[in-house]
Amino acid sequence: MSQRTRVALLAALTAATSLSIYAGAQQAQNEALIRRAKTKVQPAYPDLARRMNIVGTVKVEVVVTPSGTVKDAHVIGGHPVLAGAALDAAKKWRFEPSPTESSGVIDFKFEAH
Repeated sequence: MSQRTRVALLAALTAATSLSIYAGAQQAQNEALIRRAKTKVQPAYPDLARRMNIVGTVKVEVVVTPSGTVKDAHVIGGHPVLAGAALDAAKKWRFEPSPTESSGVIDFKFEAH
């Protein structure tokens, strides 16, 4: 794929995606996910996003097993160029054990450095 094609595709994806611009660290949000995260993995900032100065928040919904590992994760919002990195990081998070399975949303905030 040529550089011009990549830029055009990225521009189309950016135009089609509405996202909120934030600065800061990721956090777990949602009343259903009241378990404390024991291990938080920072997402890798994609090289293409860095070159294009793409910033924003990616929301990842996770299902956490009773043992504290992430059973399932999927992106529910955010820029497509940032989504893969956020999803990979969310799958590596570990939570405190609990008697039941729980779910919630993790916000990953990407900012240019």
